[in-house]
Formats: sequence, structure tokens, C-alpha cells
Amino acid sequence: MEFSAKQIAQFIHGNIEGDENASVHTFAKIEDGLPGSISFLANPKYTHYIYETKSSIVLIDETITLDRPAPTTLIRVKNARDCVAKLLQLYETSKPVKNGIDPLAFVSPKAKVGANCYIGAFAYIGDGVELGAHCQVYPNVTIMDNAKLGDGCILYPHVSIYHGCKIGNNVILHSGSVIGADGFGFAPNQETNQYDKIPQIGIVTIEDNVEVGANTCIDRSTMGSTYIRKGVKLDNLVQIAHNDDIGENTVMSAQVGIAGSTKVGQWCMFGGQVGVSGHITIGDKVFLGAQSGVPSSLKSNQTLIGTPPMKQFAYFKSQALLQRLPEIYKQLNELQREVEELKKNK
Repeated sequence: MEFSAKQIAQFIHGNIEGDENASVHTFAKIEDGLPGSISFLANPKYTHYIYETKSSIVLIDETITLDRPAPTTLIRVKNARDCVAKLLQLYETSKPVKNGIDPLAFVSPKAKVGANCYIGAFAYIGDGVELGAHCQVYPNVTIMDNAKLGDGCILYPHVSIYHGCKIGNNVILHSGSVIGADGFGFAPNQETNQYDKIPQIGIVTIEDNVEVGANTCIDRSTMGSTYIRKGVKLDNLVQIAHNDDIGENTVMSAQVGIAGSTKVGQWCMFGGQVGVSGHITIGDKVFLGAQSGVPSSLKSNQTLIGTPPMKQFAYFKSQALLQRLPEIYKQLNELQREVEELKKNK
């Protein structure tokens, strides 16, 4: 599907500089642009690319000034990055949507499948499953007995949803994600000198508009439910343990690990490889830098980094001092020798 510069400008309320009939059918980075593609320029340090790009149309922030004419059609907007996001959403919705149940899929006669769903080859839909309307279930997905999914969910290949779990509307689960595996619960048995498994009889509840990255695991609770509240976005390879409660619109980067029975507030942002210990509470709008380790509860409205987490200035100051430790150690030894010599000369 092709769109002209005039159509795009009307949609995003931009001003055209160049050919309003220039047309595009795909997206590209400004440095890799080809004829027929649209790119964007939001950071002035990449301005030099606009004189070299072969993209047919470039969205550009109103605040960016050019010292010479660009060889492409420009659309001036207040925020090019936001406009690209809107266009990508439009582009995504214009794609054809799959429909129907593949003959190689297994759907239990006791399952309920909503209208206009797609179920791919070798998918398994167990007894008592309820699948909402307009869901996309790709090949090799497993949905075990009595799981319930709302409308408009997308399950990419090799997603596994264990028995009894509840998934809301418009939830996206990427390949390899596992929802509802047993929580890590074991008790040492002194008589047998081994660990006894603690049965995990709870479920996972994922609310509306959540996106879960590839190979992310969300464990079922020991009792009750592990909760992923509405609007949460989890990157690839995230681990959410049993009985956790992740607050609305919180986002977590890759390899974050949250230990069991921890409550995370709303609108939090965790960088990559953040580790959070169990049975603690993280407040709302807590921003944690990459590789932070959190051993205890944190209050709301903080930006922290490190292990244990500290304010950014204190962290970077301590890191700068850490690099000087060998020099400081050497100076300390020299001072110690001088003190000992002074004592001898008394």
C-alpha cells in the first residue's frame, strides 16, 4: 500500500517542503533510505544524513535547521519520532489479518473460540479454554485447560499458557514466552535429606494491553495469583516469580529478574539486568539503572542506580573514586610508612 506526502502530511498535521505527490510504501532509517521509503530526523546530530539519503520522504522536527536544500521531500512536524510511531501503527493496521483454524491445529470440542480468530498449524487448545474474538494464535502455541483469553490477543509461535491462567484484551505474547509455569518453591526435608516440591496451585493474571517479550517467564503463584497489571511492557528474557504484582504501565528491559512475592508500583522503569529481591515493595515511578540490585523496599518517585541503589550523582562519584583506589591505596601505604618512621625517630 502506497501513501503520498500529501496524505501523510494531512494525517500527522505536517507541512510539506517539496513534492506533495512523492509516494512511499515502506520505512527505513535515514542513512539506509531507498526510493519509496520514508525516514525521520529527530536528532540534529544526524542532520548530515538528510543531504545523502535516498528516501523519498523524510519527517523532520520543526526545530532542526538546514544549511542547504535537501534532495528529498520533507514534512515538518513538531515531533518526528511521535509521528513515525503513529504512521507505524497505521501501517501495521493496514496489513491483512489471518483468519480461520488450520486443519493441523487441535482445538478441543470443549473449548470456546471467538469470532474471526486465527489458529495456526500444530497449535493446541485444551479443554475449557475460552479464546476471545479476533485473536491470532500462531503455529505451535499451547494453551492448556481452562485458560481464558480476551479479545484481540496475539500469541506468536511456541508460546505456552498453562492451565487456569487469565489473559486480558489486546495482550501480545512473543515467541517462547511461558505463562504460568510453577513458581520456584521447594522446602528442605531433614528426614530425606532432599528438597520437597511445594505445589503451586495459583494462576497468572495478565490484564489488558500488556506485551511480553520472547522467552520471558511469568510463574504462577503458590496460592492466589501472580499479577501483571494493565499496560505493562516486558522485554525479552525477563523473569517474574511467583506471587509478584507488577503495577500498571511499568516497563522492564531484558534480563530483569523479580524474586517472589514482590510488589512493583505503577509507571516504574527498570533497565537491563536489574535484580529485585523477594518480599519487598517498590513504589510508583521508580527508575532503576541497568544492573541495579535491590535488596530492600524503595519509596516512590526515585531515580536510582547501583547495588544497593543510590542517587545517580552519588553512584557516578563513587565509580570515579573506585577507579582511583589503586592510587589511593599506594598513597595510604606511603603515609603509613612515614608515620612509622616518625614514631621510630621520637
